[in-house]
Amino acid sequence: MSVLWNHLIQCQNDIIDIFNDQAVEFDEPGLAHFNSDTWVNRVWHNDSVRRAHIDVVDARDTKGLWMMHVCVFPVLNNNGPIYGFDVIAGKNKMTGAFHDFSASSGGEDHPMIDGYKEAVAEFIPSKQRQLPEWATNIFTDKMLAAGNVRSEEEAVAIIDLALDNLRAYFDEIGEFDGYGNRDETIAAQNYYCHNQQQNPHTPRTMKSLGLDEADVDKFCTDMLFPKINT
Repeated sequence: MSVLWNHLIQCQNDIIDIFNDQAVEFDEPGLAHFNSDTWVNRVWHNDSVRRAHIDVVDARDTKGLWMMHVCVFPVLNNNGPIYGFDVIAGKNKMTGAFHDFSASSGGEDHPMIDGYKEAVAEFIPSKQRQLPEWATNIFTDKMLAAGNVRSEEEAVAIIDLALDNLRAYFDEIGEFDGYGNRDETIAAQNYYCHNQQQNPHTPRTMKSLGLDEADVDKFCTDMLFPKINT
């Protein structure tokens, strides 16, 4: 068994525990189709968070890879940021790890983004991943973007940051209920989703892990980063 995979599966369990402690799981229409023994999709919400989503593809036995996506959107009258954490890992290294508090209608000078930047300020990845234009459109200048993470110490540091920041997110997000303009928040969150949908690597990677191509295409558009219909 891989030490790295053990840490990541524990991280997955810790995230689910945080979601269960802070929110209520719900059945989102259509999401059940994208669950199997090796593909997990679950969502939660509370008074301040409209959608907290964890997506895990466990292809360790077939492809030697494990992939997790976590994203939390505030409710539409809340101007807080969008929480994101994504990891893809082989047995002995994280190929990529990405974490950010991305601006919604509160902008990049939001107090929660300031807190995020302070939390990650001292972490410098051994290999910084360069970001494409779609990513620089939505992520902060302090986004954690690490590649080729081979040391257990660095992997654990990334996981701990993501977990600590998720706990802080839920502790603080409720303070900004009522501070968001609904139309501005919809526009900001849809802008975030639109840019995420421009990422060609996510569907390509999911298909390479053995998932059905039609399922992946529908999932990436309708379930992974769903836009709000107005």
